[in-house]
Amino acid sequence: MEIQKRQDSFRWMILFMLFAATTINYLDRQILSLLKPVLDEEFGWSDEDYGIIMSVFQGAYAIGLIMFGWIVDKYGAKLGFAVSIAWWSIGAMLHSLAVGVTSMGACRVILGLGEGGNFPSCIKTVTNWFHAKERVLATTLFNSGSNVGALVAPAVVPLMAVAWGWQSAFIAAGVLGFLWLFFWLRMPKEPRQALAEESAAVEREEKAEKIPWRQLLSYRQTWSLIVVRFMTDPVWWFFLFWLPDFFKKQFHCNIEESMMPLVTIYAIVTVLSIAGGWLTKRLASLGWNVNKVRKVSMLIFAACVFPVVFAQSLGMWQIVCLIGLAGAAHQAWSANVYTLGSDMFPKSEVASVTGLTGMAGQVGSMLFQPAVGMILVHYKELGNAAGGYDVIFMVCGSAYLVAFLIFSLIVPRIGMVASRRAEEPGI
Repeated sequence: MEIQKRQDSFRWMILFMLFAATTINYLDRQILSLLKPVLDEEFGWSDEDYGIIMSVFQGAYAIGLIMFGWIVDKYGAKLGFAVSIAWWSIGAMLHSLAVGVTSMGACRVILGLGEGGNFPSCIKTVTNWFHAKERVLATTLFNSGSNVGALVAPAVVPLMAVAWGWQSAFIAAGVLGFLWLFFWLRMPKEPRQALAEESAAVEREEKAEKIPWRQLLSYRQTWSLIVVRFMTDPVWWFFLFWLPDFFKKQFHCNIEESMMPLVTIYAIVTVLSIAGGWLTKRLASLGWNVNKVRKVSMLIFAACVFPVVFAQSLGMWQIVCLIGLAGAAHQAWSANVYTLGSDMFPKSEVASVTGLTGMAGQVGSMLFQPAVGMILVHYKELGNAAGGYDVIFMVCGSAYLVAFLIFSLIVPRIGMVASRRAEEPGI
């Protein structure tokens, strides 16, 4: 009994480590966007250059997701996570040596490849250490680090940049990653026997039933999720990467003055995204079927994003509230989209569907980042540096309603797909 209690305490220590890693992950990726106003002047790059740099990061991140998914499955979550965070911490520190667009782009590639290991490692670790009935809670808790990282970064990075130079923020992020790694390597490698047996049984089941991506593409349900993530994932990345620049152009905020509105936005996102999760649970408790719960929830969240189309015509704090609401709605929307995978596909295929649709989201984001840069450059040449954001916010605000309409047309009624294997001869 004493051994079991000790190993139970290890599980929550490990969960805290996953939360901390996810927080560092989001803090690292947001540093460059917060420093953009400073680096614009130092490196003389354009918004188009910046958009390309962010697009390159997302391409590398998409590759990193696939690469570390294989590494973690083959060599285990503990080693895979250690390699991942060491990799991205080195990449973060190398940013301090960048001298222009090319070198900064190279650093973003290294960072993106390494950061791709965070979520595969976290999901694998939760699977190994938590019983099936506990995994939803465990995943929700470690994933809250994404909101905390986005909240902490604007509160800390501008102050460090002003006090010790912009390079200090990247160096500190790398040091933080290696500090995490020191404690991670001291964590136990294997869960208690009961969990190990359950995890092994799940892995055997998944390997036995796993189907190739080309077969998943024959389902209209797969395409519905591909379209949804392709259209809406880029909006969240736009908020992460471009808001500091927006506040500079729209309200002439320097790096310190933009700190408070950004912190407020992500505080709103953190609180209201939890309310979004409660709303979905509340609708389900009314006895509604899964189709009605998902469709009504998604429509509500899509409607909550729409008001950002009016952002340019409002005052700064009104815009902060609108973007905070939109960001929270995106997080709640994403939670429903992730859950749609398990609503429409057998458990053995959920991971593949998630990986395939996640890649679609990254491809959409890769295309959107340079498009944002080109739109801003075009309006700057017309003498209206902030005017491009009118177009961009219109796209962001309407993307969810359009995606919801397309999803509803492709999948009129949400339900489990019929297995194609049962239709094959001899099965």
